[in-house]
This record gives sequence, structure tokens and C-alpha cells, in this order.
Amino acid sequence: MIEFFSDKIWLVWVLVSVLCLILELGSGDLFILCFAIGALGGSLASALGGGFVIQLLSFAVVTLICLYVFRPVALRFLHRKDEDRVSNADAIIGREGTVSQTIEAGGYGRVALDGDDWKAKSADGSAIEKGTSVRIVDRESIIITVEKS
Repeated sequence: MIEFFSDKIWLVWVLVSVLCLILELGSGDLFILCFAIGALGGSLASALGGGFVIQLLSFAVVTLICLYVFRPVALRFLHRKDEDRVSNADAIIGREGTVSQTIEAGGYGRVALDGDDWKAKSADGSAIEKGTSVRIVDRESIIITVEKS
């Protein structure tokens, strides 16, 4: 068995590469992908008849080049508009909800939006009755500011 692997060490490099690709599917940050590409570099060195040290050097060099050249370019390409994308609670600003508990004048009430119930206050301080459709204009922590839509 050991003779088989020593004769076909390129196959071990390919298996390492496939294992790294499977692990990359779980992470998605293109870090482990660089090791998969490096393992393919080691496999190529093995197929060309290089010794084990040459294979390891090839693996290391290709991985490092991939980490410092390919990965940053790929991440910039894949995440071009991340700064324009709102996330988490900020994504609700501009959306419409329904008053689920009357918002008192100068006080608070509740607004239902996508199955969540938010503590809310009126933008102009006026009362808004239950069942009224409102638009979210601002958010401070867990309290949203709404206006009638």
C-alpha cells in the first residue's frame, strides 16, 4: 500500500486538494481554496518528477502566491458593493409596517414588521392608531421612528 502511494504521490496531492475544496464549501472565505490550489501545484510538481522537497516547496509557493495575490483580488471582485449594502436592523429603514399597539402622542407604541414587533415612536410626536400603515424613517437601538405612509 505504501509503495502505491509513493509511486502515485501526485494522487495524494489531488486528494488533499479535493479535501480542501470540500472544506472551502463550508467556510466560503476563499482561504482554504488557496491551499487547494497549492496542493494542485504540489501534484503538478510530482507529476513532472520532482522530489518530495520540490513538491512541498511548490505547494508552499503556490499557496502563498494565491493567498497574497489571488485571494485579495477575488474578494474585492466578489464583494464590490458591500459598503452599499445595509445589514441587520438598519435594513428596515424605509420599509413599511403596521402599528400593532397604538403609538401614544409623545410616547411609544409597537409596530409589526415581518413577524417582528418593534417598540416605536412617531416622528412628529403625534398619536398613530392601531392598524395604521407606517413607514420606518429611523432606528435608535431597538426603538424605531415611524411616520404615517
